[in-house]
Amino acid sequence: MSETTLRFDAIGTGWELDTVLPLEPETAEAVAARIDRFDRTWSRFRSDAFVARFAQGPVSTAFPDDARDDAIALFDTYRRLHDVTGGAMTPFIGASLERLGYDAAYTLVPQGPALAAPAWDDVARWDGEVLETDRPLVIDIGAAGKGRLVDLVADVLVEHGHEAFTIDASGDLRHEHGSGAPEPLRIALEHPYDPRKAIGVATIESGALCASAVNRRAWGEGLHHVIDGRTGEPTATVAATWVTAGQAMVADGLATALFFTDHESLSGAFACESVRMFTSGLTDRSAGFPGELFT
Repeated sequence: MSETTLRFDAIGTGWELDTVLPLEPETAEAVAARIDRFDRTWSRFRSDAFVARFAQGPVSTAFPDDARDDAIALFDTYRRLHDVTGGAMTPFIGASLERLGYDAAYTLVPQGPALAAPAWDDVARWDGEVLETDRPLVIDIGAAGKGRLVDLVADVLVEHGHEAFTIDASGDLRHEHGSGAPEPLRIALEHPYDPRKAIGVATIESGALCASAVNRRAWGEGLHHVIDGRTGEPTATVAATWVTAGQAMVADGLATALFFTDHESLSGAFACESVRMFTSGLTDRSAGFPGELFT
């Protein structure tokens, strides 16, 4: 479908934008500015990020005006994910990741035994405008944040007149076919243990497909980024997940939630379809997943 392809690195990962219409320089600049603004608010790897203040002690504050919509979308989504996973998913998982070595300096050296995340209602209150915390908290919105940013980049493209495009942020994808690219997009589901193989194919007409796997952002024996907030331990039962939804933020968050619960539980709270591959090699899928599995 591509008339223009733009490749760049941002927030620690590779991005690719394919558009049917030519991508003007001012559009590319607007995309870069939106990504930078999001990173300056949410990155736990930046000491100057807005969320860094929550790691210093108890805080009660509203988010900046230009980040308020993101805060509402992310915290409201995280609260729903927290509840549907019984507390396994939480934005207060940052200290647990740091304990395992996934810290701002990327030491990748565990600093001690696993650290469970604090129970949400014991340490924080979110009223839709102000986040109030009772102790230092390292906020990490990685399970849904990249998807949110994909949606924001999609908004920028639409604002600049693009109806047909594909955004691929290293596993988080948003595709809009518009009137200029009516053909659906076929995407291979990469085998988590052999990137040369696929376990199936998804077909996306319009919307998001997001994936998560234990072989991405992994270090050491059994250490990876999918952490159960209730224990602080990396998960060990599911190897990879794929989720389709209307928004990339939702698909991204649910791709992590599937490591802790099943599709039936998620579909009661979110409109989605999904595939899981277990560490045993077995797979399951929701009845409406738009694609096919080879195994």
